[in-house]
This record gives sequence, C-alpha cells and structure tokens, in this order.
Amino acid sequence: MKKIVLLFLLTLSLSAKNITPNDVYSKVMLISDEVHFLLKYKGIEYNHNEIIQRTHISTKLKPRNTWQMTYEIMVKINMLRDKYNLPIIEPVNMAPVLNLNPDLVYEQTLRILTELKIFKIREGIKSPIFKEQKYKDKTPIDVYNSLTHISKIIDKLNDAGVTTSYVFGEQMRLYDDLTLILQHFHIKDKTIPKKKNLMATSEDVFNLCMNILDKIRELQIGAGIDFVDFSEFKKGEKTSGEVYTITQMIIAELQTIKAYIGIDLITPVAVKYNTKTSIEVEQLVSWNLRKLNLIHSLNKR
Repeated sequence: MKKIVLLFLLTLSLSAKNITPNDVYSKVMLISDEVHFLLKYKGIEYNHNEIIQRTHISTKLKPRNTWQMTYEIMVKINMLRDKYNLPIIEPVNMAPVLNLNPDLVYEQTLRILTELKIFKIREGIKSPIFKEQKYKDKTPIDVYNSLTHISKIIDKLNDAGVTTSYVFGEQMRLYDDLTLILQHFHIKDKTIPKKKNLMATSEDVFNLCMNILDKIRELQIGAGIDFVDFSEFKKGEKTSGEVYTITQMIIAELQTIKAYIGIDLITPVAVKYNTKTSIEVEQLVSWNLRKLNLIHSLNKR
C-alpha cells in the first residue's frame, strides 16, 4: 500500500505543469486580444505604438511586481463593470509572502480572462474565439510590459484612467499596513498629517512615492531581502495613472517586509473615494513616509 501511495505522489509531481514566462505571456496575449477586440467593437481609437513606447521599461522586476500589475488591471475591469452598471467584484488579494511564486501571476491571468468573458456575456457581446499562441524566450519583464500596455488600453475602454481618488484609496491601504508594522514593533507613532500643500501636483505625489520606495529598499537591504531598482519608473509624465502604478509597487514591496517580520494579515481592500484631489493625496503620502521613517531596521525590538 505504501508503494502505491508513493507511486501516486510521483505521478502527480510528474504531471504537474511547470509554468514558465512563456506560458504566462501566452495568456497575457489572449487578454490583449480580448481587450483589443472590445476596443474595436466599441469603435474606440487609440495609438498602440505610442502607449508601448510610453510604458516600456527594461529594469529587472520580481513576480510580486507583475502580480500587482494584474491587481491594477482587475481594478480597471471593475471600473468597466461600474460604467455598464454591473456589480463590483473585489479584486483578489493575498497574504504577504517573501518571494511570490510566479505561478500566482499565471493564475491571475486566468482570472482576468474569466472577468472579460463574463463582461461580454453580460453585455451580449459575441466575439471570435482567440487562439492561444506559443512563445519562446519570453522573460518576466516581457510579461510586465505587456500587462502595463493592457492596463493603459483598458483606460481607453473605460474612457477614463484612475483618478486621484483611486490613488487616495490605495494609499490608505498603505497607511493601514504601516500602522500594523509599527504596532508589531511597538513603535509609538506620534506623527500627524502636515499642513496641506495647496500647490501639490501628481508629480509631487509621485516623487514622495519614490522616497517611500527608497526607504523600503533601505530596510530590505538591511534585512537581506531581494530588492528592486525602480529608478526607471521616473521617466515620462507623472499622471494619476503613474502615481497609481507606483503605489501598487509600494504595496508589493511592503509585503516582503510584512512577511519577513511575521505579519500574515492581508492588506485591507481599498475604500472607494470620490472627491479626493492631489492636495489630499500629497498630504496622505507624506504622512505615510513619516510613519515609515520611524522604522530604522527590521530587527526585533
């Protein structure tokens, strides 16, 4: 009986699919086909090459960063659902891990494809069945860049990008995570919001976000955690969309710190806000930075 069980387990291990960047890229291209079809169906024009040129990066990212981009796409699919008066479904979130399994990105692509299929069914849209293509020599950055392109063209489908109110909601998620980390270290938090900068712009917010990433990297290096160089993200315009994306990268990086110190609580879902401006977002982001600066190392106190 023992031999039979061992043989069964061996069979399972041999039959399990080894997910590669090529496999993930194939699914991402199916998502691209679906979104481009919807754009054509709705008669929406867009500059394909301009979007690719504007969003392409070459820096080395981690699976956690790519996973976070799939989260951004799910948020935008919710915006699409809301536009057509469909119920909002909370995007999938997960407990913090030190090193995210790339297979989880593959899972997210399947969820996105399912959500797009549901949308077409609800709207009575008939589309061709797109054939999945096979690819070779694709890398994680190829996957990330393609997902970024998809995120931007969904903005065209929504006839709107993410607003400062959406950024505020994601920064509140960071606020909750930082509060949790400070409590874990028993650090007394006496920080308060600074006076509002009435001249604050999206670029000001973006620069503060980069300062947060610099501080997180400093903590990661001190703890021996693999870090990411986000300096290439500084190029181009600093719209609310770019601030939203860099906020997602902060959330992804902060999960490594939570996992390292033993916090396994999932970051709360974003609360929806409607009237937040860059002034209020800048105030919150600067507060988050001051909270983060209270942490000098990830050593137990």
